[in-house]
Amino acid sequence: MSMEIKIRVKDNVVILDISGVIDVNSANLVEIIGQCLRDGYNDMLLNFEDVNTIDYMGVSVIAIAFKEVDNNEGRMKFVNVPAHLKNLLSITGLDRAIEIFGTEDQAIASFRDDKAFEDIKKMNLRRRFKRLPLDLKASLKNKSSRSPACFGVEILNLSGVGAYLFGCNKFKLQDDVILTFKVPPKDEELELEAKVVWLCDKQIQPHLYPGMGIAFYNISPDTQAKLVEFIDRNLSMMSPDE
Repeated sequence: MSMEIKIRVKDNVVILDISGVIDVNSANLVEIIGQCLRDGYNDMLLNFEDVNTIDYMGVSVIAIAFKEVDNNEGRMKFVNVPAHLKNLLSITGLDRAIEIFGTEDQAIASFRDDKAFEDIKKMNLRRRFKRLPLDLKASLKNKSSRSPACFGVEILNLSGVGAYLFGCNKFKLQDDVILTFKVPPKDEELELEAKVVWLCDKQIQPHLYPGMGIAFYNISPDTQAKLVEFIDRNLSMMSPDE
């Protein structure tokens, strides 16, 4: 049975539903992925649910396709890999290079998380602010609303450019919010504008759910200086093991 591919797009991720056999005659997989890249899609999810066999030449085809995506700064992931194929992927090392997911929803969510993590990483590398782990109560509201949407939110870590918040699941990615909290020891109240840049996945990190990462914006130099001073002061009092 020759390989067949059906293409669909979900949340800007190209999903390739592959069926049949992936072997030396499956070079069109590379061609299809190349065309998707040229069309502006960089994220590829290969669905192996209906794949019967992958031989070693087929592994080479997949490796070439992966390299093509990687060279274009894209991401390739697998989903619904049958048990009889997982051993082959392990032997060839593809399972160490490419993430494998059990469900399509988990895989799609991982693409969103990757982007949010990368945005936060770039921001932190650029600004070089330290992060302080803590447990500080706060309130959170939508910027367009007067009343707080979440009371008793916990700030689990804080930097001069953002924070991770626990205890609220009423917002979505890119929402503009206002975070209000009091900075010890004088309990000076700060009100910061922020954008939701990451949402915790309950299945991947249940101990942090519900939670979100936010990035501050329109923050004044004076306010940012207060945050950095508070963070540096508390970090200096922590033991190396904390």
